[in-house]
Amino acid sequence: MVDAGAALVNSRRMSQERLIMVGRVAGAFGVRGEVRITTFTQDPMALLAYRDLRREDGSPALSLTAGRPSKGGIIVKAKEVATPEQANALRGLRLHVPRQALPEPEEEEFYHADLIGLAARTPEGETLGEVKAVMNFGAGDMLEIAPASGGQSWYLPFTKAAAPEVNLKDGYVLVVRTEETE
Repeated sequence: MVDAGAALVNSRRMSQERLIMVGRVAGAFGVRGEVRITTFTQDPMALLAYRDLRREDGSPALSLTAGRPSKGGIIVKAKEVATPEQANALRGLRLHVPRQALPEPEEEEFYHADLIGLAARTPEGETLGEVKAVMNFGAGDMLEIAPASGGQSWYLPFTKAAAPEVNLKDGYVLVVRTEETE
């Protein structure tokens, strides 16, 4: 499973562009206005390829001009930041890119954001709910399913046995509930 910062900013049902969180400003680095960014991408340097990072609402955040790897992320120069004080004022800022800017995942790999909002259907076609989140508590990925009828969410292991089919085009994940998943 590919995790590109799993934060889905806009609902799957909205026509607005979906944004994926790829990093967060950690503060200033040095005295030249460089910015430390904690990255949520497999390759921290990928942020430089995206270049124009956005805020959660889609507005411009940072335009990266240069960068180098650092422990836990990257150190960058951004057009909008000239001093350490400006960089520190951005601490905590979540940085996003449009979903379509990300590379397509390998076969049988999915971005968390692509799974969120999918209908959870039984093999018989009954809709049980909707994927609310993708979590990992240490033993593998779990889909959090919000029931269609309301009530308490439940978790389904994101395995071939419990979720044998993911159909992004038609907007559903096939759910096979067993005694282990109930």
